[in-house]
Amino acid sequence: MPTPHKDAEELRPGDFYEDCAYHPCLCTATGMGTVDGISLVDGSYPRNCGVPQCGVRKLTFEEAVQWRLHGPPDVPPEIEMTDAQKWWLKNS
Repeated sequence: MPTPHKDAEELRPGDFYEDCAYHPCLCTATGMGTVDGISLVDGSYPRNCGVPQCGVRKLTFEEAVQWRLHGPPDVPPEIEMTDAQKWWLKNS
């Protein structure tokens, strides 16, 4: 199960996390309350999120693969998806 974080220092480069756009990401750096990463969905970089403002959650490798292939399983239905998220789910 994804682990919510309250402090960016709880993540380290090489860890996987879910950013505020529900992208599974590979952490590349942390500092000053933020986490930077590379999206495993589309390779966009830098994915920069404030912790805890963005609701960053640490993922295991298996969860990151699941998110990449099928999207996050626990996105509340009331959240409207962006066009990019719809494209991602349709094309994965």
